[in-house]
Formats: sequence, structure tokens, C-alpha cells
Amino acid sequence: MKEVHKTNQHRLDTLHEDLENSSKTIDRLEGITDDSGRYRFFQEMRGYVRDLLECFNEKVPLVNELETAMHQLLKQQATRFVQRRQDDIKDESSEYSSHSSKTVMVPSLDSFGRDRALYQENAKQRRIAEREARRARRRLAREQAGKMAEHHEGLSSDDEETSTDITSFNTENDRIVNDSRKVFEDVLDDFCTLDSIKSRFEVWRQMYYTHYKDAYIGLCLPKLLNPLIRLQLIKWNPFEPICCDFESMLWFESLLFYGCEEGENPQIDDVDTYLLPAIVEKVVLPKLTGLAENVWDPLSTSQTSRLVKLLLKLVEGYPSVVNGENKYTQNLLKAIILRIRKSVDEDIFVPLYPRSILENKNSAPYLFFQRQFWSALKLLDNILQWTGIISNRVLQELTVDSLLNRHILLALQNSDPGDDSLKKCQSLITCLPKNWFANLKGDKSIPQMENFCCYLVHLANTTYRLSLGCSDVEKRTARENIKQVIKFLAIIHALDHATAVANEYGVKDIKALLDGK
Repeated sequence: MKEVHKTNQHRLDTLHEDLENSSKTIDRLEGITDDSGRYRFFQEMRGYVRDLLECFNEKVPLVNELETAMHQLLKQQATRFVQRRQDDIKDESSEYSSHSSKTVMVPSLDSFGRDRALYQENAKQRRIAEREARRARRRLAREQAGKMAEHHEGLSSDDEETSTDITSFNTENDRIVNDSRKVFEDVLDDFCTLDSIKSRFEVWRQMYYTHYKDAYIGLCLPKLLNPLIRLQLIKWNPFEPICCDFESMLWFESLLFYGCEEGENPQIDDVDTYLLPAIVEKVVLPKLTGLAENVWDPLSTSQTSRLVKLLLKLVEGYPSVVNGENKYTQNLLKAIILRIRKSVDEDIFVPLYPRSILENKNSAPYLFFQRQFWSALKLLDNILQWTGIISNRVLQELTVDSLLNRHILLALQNSDPGDDSLKKCQSLITCLPKNWFANLKGDKSIPQMENFCCYLVHLANTTYRLSLGCSDVEKRTARENIKQVIKFLAIIHALDHATAVANEYGVKDIKALLDGK
């Protein structure tokens, strides 16, 4: 009993001691006031952000759905244009091919009981009629604009749509845009407008800057504002002729001066000064990547020019995020390069016909051959618009190795060795960036251009050979053409070939030609 009493007495003394310590702690804490507002700040922010996230958890799936619907709409439109162009090429190629079969075959019926061959032939004739009608309208438009002399068939983009396709596209586009306006119509302004959300955080930033900074709010804001910005960007399509600059949109103007105090210089370590670059990195670049991969047509000069202009603007305006080290920028450039490769592989076809067929300048095969050559050269010129953004090594692989040596050079070898070939070579050389040949050592061009150099030498030889036995006027013309070839070689720094051709045909004013390159 004494032992039990002793133990209980010790436990009681310990409890009294703990009670006394707790009372002192309570008294001490009650004497402390929340002078810095840390507790109040975190309580207010926690409550607001919790409600905001609950709202976004319900609305973000709707934003994703609308964003996907618009992307699919644009992708379907782009795919329709590309498929129509490829069908037209296949139709013309099969029509002018010497191997096209005219054999009468036993009818093969499809699941609807239609003769497959007859159905395909009717569809082909319909495509031919539509294609020729579009070309006639473009030709008329050029005549009215006075641009016929400077135009080559194959350089224009066939992006005309039928009234049915236009109506269907506009109807779906309007539906998506209208639905995007209704996403937050049942939400209080405090949780659905950028200005209201921004104002909340600006007040906390001004009143509790130290705690605001310690909470890393500046790093969280881009992700927090992401759904509202994506909702505004749903109808943004930089490939359209009239497209709103994203820097003119409400979300950009609203956030432009976030964190900037009037009369104060921004601090270097203030992450709020990087809010817009972070949004460009995590919202604008991913959207551009999807558009470049599925909507952009590399054969369209206008679309390519707009995309290049936008990329140059981003590189200049947001160098901290739009650079070669940034993963979002790398993904965008990768998508652009893959789309170009796909276009080279699937959209370029230059037919090869016997010279006897191409002698008739008004024949359909000749016109098809010319159209396909200029279409290939147009793609090469469009790809080279990326000079300064994509590395020279990749550009040379895409243009010289994949396009010039595989397609364009074969077409040049099949062309008339007179004025036609010279004009084509002139147009080709005009496309090539001068910086490829600016700092080369020695008298040789870049290795990838060797095949083209050999062709130019062959062109000079053929020009001279065809002039033998001709009149003096024709011989003088041939000599001027050879001089032109020498100048072409000098422009691409193939000085070894230029000198050899000049020596071969007694061109003595070679220095003037080389200096005039």
C-alpha cells in the first residue's frame, strides 16, 4: 500500500508541474500579438485558394474539352486541304503516266453494291472539275491584280473551301466560342476573372510581402491562372490572316504590370517580374506546338511567314524562356522539324517524263511537271525562312539533302537546258542563305551542294555543245548563259568549278563575274 501511495503521489506531483508549465506557456502566448500578420495572411490565402481550386476542379475539364474540340476542328480543316492536294497530285500523275492501264476489268462491288472502279473514276472526275475551277479562279484573280507575268504555276496555295465546308466550320467554331463564354457564367467574379484574382494577390503582396515571398506564390501563379488564360486562347489561331496578337488580349494586359509598384524599380529576385514569361513558356508554347504539329502547312508561304514572325518575336521578347535550353522551346522546334520532314516525304512529287513529251510546252504532262517543280522549290524557300531559328545543319539536311538532291535536281536534269533551266537555277540560288557560304575557306562550296555544282557544270557543257554550228547570235547567247552559270557557281562559293568552266570555255572576265556575285 505504501509503494502504491508513493507512486501515485509522484504522478500527482508531475501533473501539477506540467499544469504549472502549461499555464505559464498560455500566459506567454496570450501576451504575444500577430504584429506581422503572418497568421492572418495564411488563413486568408488558404481559404481563398481552397475555394478557387474547388471551382477550377469543376471547370477545368470543360476548358480541356473546348480546347480539344477547337484543336480538332482546325486539324480537320488542315488535313482536308493536305489530303485534297495529295489526291490531286495522284490523279494527275496517274492520268499522265505512260503506264496507266486502260484494260477493262471485271466489276468489283463495294458493300453498297457500287462498282468500285466506276465510283472511284466518278470521284476522280469530280475532283478534276473542282481543281480546274479553283485554278481558273486563282488565274483570274492574278490577271485582275496584274501578277500573271511574275507567277509560276505551283507557287500558289490551294486553300479555297467549298461553301458547305465553310458553313460547317463556322457553325462548329461559333459553338465552341459561345460555349467558352458560358464556362464561368455561374461563378462569382472573385473566382473567374483575372482582374479579381490578380487584385487579391496584389493586396496580399503589398500588405505581407515577406510572407508572400516565403510562400512562393509567384511560382504558383502561372499554374493557378492557367485555365483562365487557356480559355481566352481557345480561338487564337496565328495562321489566320487576321489574328489577334496574344499580347493584345485581356489576360496579357491584365497581368502586364503585376507586381510593379509605381515609382519603384523591380527587384532582380522578385519572381513576379517573370510571371508573363512563365505563362508564355507553360501556356503559349505548348499551344503553338500542337498547332505546328497538326494545323500548320509548310507548303503555305503565308502560314510559314506568320509562324516564323511569331517565333522571332517570342525569341526577342522572351529570351529567358524561348531559347535552345528550354524544354518547351525544344518541343516546339522538334514539332516544326518533324512536320517539315513529313511534308517533304508526303507532299513533294516531281514526275519524270521523256524529253519527247516535255517538248510540247502546252501539253498537260509538261504543265504538271512544271507545277510540281515550282511547288518543290516553294517548299524549299518556305523551309529556309527558318534560318536563324533552326540550326544551319538541320536546315541543310532538310533542304539540300532531302529536297534539292532527291527531287529538285532530278527535275532540273529533265528540264530544257536553255532559259528554263537558268531561271530555275536563279530562283533556287536566290532562296539559299548567304551565310552558308560567307566564311568558307578554300575554293569549295559546302559538301552538300556538290551535286548541284556538278549539274551547273553539266549545264554549261550542254549549253556550249548545243551552240556548235549555230548562228553568231545564238553563240553569243550561249556564251552569256555560260557566264551566268559561272556566276551561279561563284555565289555558292564553288570557285573551283567556276574557274574550271571559265578556263574550259575561254571566259576571260572571270574576276568581274566572281566579284559581282
